[in-house]
Amino acid sequence: MPYLLVTFCCAFAALGSFLFGYDSGVISSSIEQNAFLDYFGSPGLSDAASGGIISSYTGGAIVGSLLAPYISDLRGRRMIIFVGGLLATLGAGLQGGAITVAMLIAGRFIAGLAVGLMSATIPVYCSEVAPPRIRGLLASMQQWMVGLGIMVAACPQWVGYGCSLHRGNFAWRFPLSFQAVPAVLLVCGILFLPESPRWLIEHDKEAAGRAVLTRLHLNANASNQELVDRELHQIHESVLYEKQLAVRSWRQLLFSRQWRYRILLACGLQAMTQCSGVNVIQNYGPRLYKTLGMSTSTSLMIIGISGALAQLWNTIFMTFIDKVGRRKLLIPSLLGMGAAMCVEATLAHYVDFGDANSNQDALRAAIAMFFVFSLFFTALGMISWIYQSEIFPTAIRARGSAIATATNWSSNLIFAQCSPIALTSIGSKYFYVFVAFNWASVIIVWYWYPETVGKTLEEVEQVFWDSSQGQEAAGLPATITAQEVASSSQGDKEWTPPLPHPYPHHQHHPQGVHPLSMHPIKSDNWSRRSVSSLPESTRKQMDGT
Repeated sequence: MPYLLVTFCCAFAALGSFLFGYDSGVISSSIEQNAFLDYFGSPGLSDAASGGIISSYTGGAIVGSLLAPYISDLRGRRMIIFVGGLLATLGAGLQGGAITVAMLIAGRFIAGLAVGLMSATIPVYCSEVAPPRIRGLLASMQQWMVGLGIMVAACPQWVGYGCSLHRGNFAWRFPLSFQAVPAVLLVCGILFLPESPRWLIEHDKEAAGRAVLTRLHLNANASNQELVDRELHQIHESVLYEKQLAVRSWRQLLFSRQWRYRILLACGLQAMTQCSGVNVIQNYGPRLYKTLGMSTSTSLMIIGISGALAQLWNTIFMTFIDKVGRRKLLIPSLLGMGAAMCVEATLAHYVDFGDANSNQDALRAAIAMFFVFSLFFTALGMISWIYQSEIFPTAIRARGSAIATATNWSSNLIFAQCSPIALTSIGSKYFYVFVAFNWASVIIVWYWYPETVGKTLEEVEQVFWDSSQGQEAAGLPATITAQEVASSSQGDKEWTPPLPHPYPHHQHHPQGVHPLSMHPIKSDNWSRRSVSSLPESTRKQMDGT
């Protein structure tokens, strides 16, 4: 099987995403256990208390995601996953052994800190080590592992459902403690994985970067050697460009015309995932099903089944996510989620599910809508992590991903704090809010989100050039396409890729359009200024080759 090693590396690194899914979902079953309520809040937790327990985890994730680039850019992608695993182990121990609400909240915050670090970094790592042909599949490991954390065997709902059949504190302590198992595995194994070749080359470790990329991307018969060499050349040239545009501060990153559009795209897509309503269903699932007249055990079982089906949808979508455009998957996803929420809210408005004599067909339809929602959410859930790791250049990819991930967690925090109050105050009408969000997002994606599927990370830069400038007029260097990679992987030895221009800095870029910029810059000749800013040894090499 081609790319077996790189697939294993991404799957193992994504154990951190498993913790994301597990720890995010475990609390929904734990806070509904009778033993938990007897220990911490009998006869029941207040809306503010339950929201605070959930929000402490989310608050830690916001902090972790914003801290991620400080470690990731300086020490590498692996190191931050290692640190995240250590923190996750500590957080699991505090939660499982909690004797006070304060101790539980502290454990939740530390676990959130760990997940924030890893959720901002794992998609970046997977995208940077992945061949362009399967980058979508490998980057979607994040969402796949999140789904795995919410499904059978090792998922909080099934663990929660099984533990709910036991009496005593074991019913909630074991599910909270179990998350330490994958965290320990991650800590023990992550340093055996290779570092990102793009990070290595950016930090002047070109020999190590070349060795890693060759080992991960070269197929068994070495028929794609030229493509690997070209990708290395593209990375090297891209890093050289980026060093001339080094972003020195967060202010420059957030407010520069060059990067603002991409920041808005990445943050917007992450906000859409939270505004879809998915985490309201996940975090408060048992409570929602209670409004439909179901017992706690039955509702936990239904959530477990839903989590298992969600993982099936994730697996199916992964098989063609690199064959279908990102936009073609996002738009139906948003339309479908909005429709499911609309039907759910309408049914709950006209049918009293608390009445034993209410229409049972309507009850079954209401339950089915949650399953339909899960199906449509799959594309958005996967692409939200893929897209943010594709659209930024290497030098700022960690920071761009961190801002987008922080947006995800910040939106999560808002809904986690407000949803209990909203569900108490307006009930099922709350779902109409998500109907509006989902359908408004369709328009945003349609008009403003460019396609990125089937391109190398360096080629994605070309998507953000001024659309009025043709590629031939701009003198773009040759790039590797997914079709070329596929052809090479099939052993087509008669095909010879055209060599890129050895020094793309000398190519003509009309009207001052910089390849890393969203808009034309004012200078009539950016290349002359950028070349003059290079070190003297580099200029001599470029001029005297």
